[in-house]
Amino acid sequence: MNIKPIRTKADYRAALKEIENLMTATAGSAAGEKLDVLVTLVQAYEALHYPMDFPDPVEAIKFEMEQKGLTVKDLEPLIGKSNRVYEILNYKRSLTLKMIWKLNQVLGIPAESLIKQPQI
Repeated sequence: MNIKPIRTKADYRAALKEIENLMTATAGSAAGEKLDVLVTLVQAYEALHYPMDFPDPVEAIKFEMEQKGLTVKDLEPLIGKSNRVYEILNYKRSLTLKMIWKLNQVLGIPAESLIKQPQI
């Protein structure tokens, strides 16, 4: 197994190409183990060079609504009456700690995203 650290963009591109070639590797095989190691290296490189920030809380809620086919009515148990849900979705009101907890527990929206300052 000839694996080296990813230090440059050229190393990164080469690792991605190798990962692409190994995508059909069987888990536990030599190729599968090489794939696991390369993916870990690429993830570390991307985290360092292409960090991703959490989305705006309202956008995160809207995304989950779209993905799960939810309506404002579906959010009422988590946020409150429909007028309260609309206030949140239109940036007129901030989320409370109780709302953040429920949205995190029920919809699986990361708390880090929900506590982030909205980007109006």
